[in-house]
Amino acid sequence: MVGGTGTLVHEGLAISWQGPVTLAGMDEVHLTRDAQDRLQMELKERTGPKRTEISRWIERAREHGDIRENADYDAAKNEQGHNEARVRHIEALLRFAVIVESSNADVVGPGTIVEIRVGDDEGTTEYLVGSIEERSADFDVLSVSSPLGQALLGATPGQTVEYQAPRRTLQVEVMGVRPAV
Repeated sequence: MVGGTGTLVHEGLAISWQGPVTLAGMDEVHLTRDAQDRLQMELKERTGPKRTEISRWIERAREHGDIRENADYDAAKNEQGHNEARVRHIEALLRFAVIVESSNADVVGPGTIVEIRVGDDEGTTEYLVGSIEERSADFDVLSVSSPLGQALLGATPGQTVEYQAPRRTLQVEVMGVRPAV
């Protein structure tokens, strides 16, 4: 939620606001310290050396002449756009992040690893519950804002919850919960 007033101008269209504004798509993001540190390092790289590299690329491409039909220039500007979008995204994530220091190992929540069994399946699957920015090599990440994540929040081992899948409702049993940090 952002307060105050402001105006955003994009491609000739001006959008003004006054009072509180909710940032669309910015759910509360739960991050571990490691994920926060990784994002801060990525932000530093993208706002420093990466920006400089892209600026030099654009400069070299301009030297090739007419920029209206310059594929190298277009590619460099496209890369610049992607980089700046990621910078804005990381800044927003870090601004609105809730840092998970430690988690209650008895309850499914951000910063926990949950082992589940879906329906009558014999096998189980483990997920890291949290933000996609956690990017664990060991576990798939289960977002707390996803339908399955919402169904599992607050569940304890041995508990069965219902999850509305795209085609049917599934029964999901929590087999175990442990802290990820």
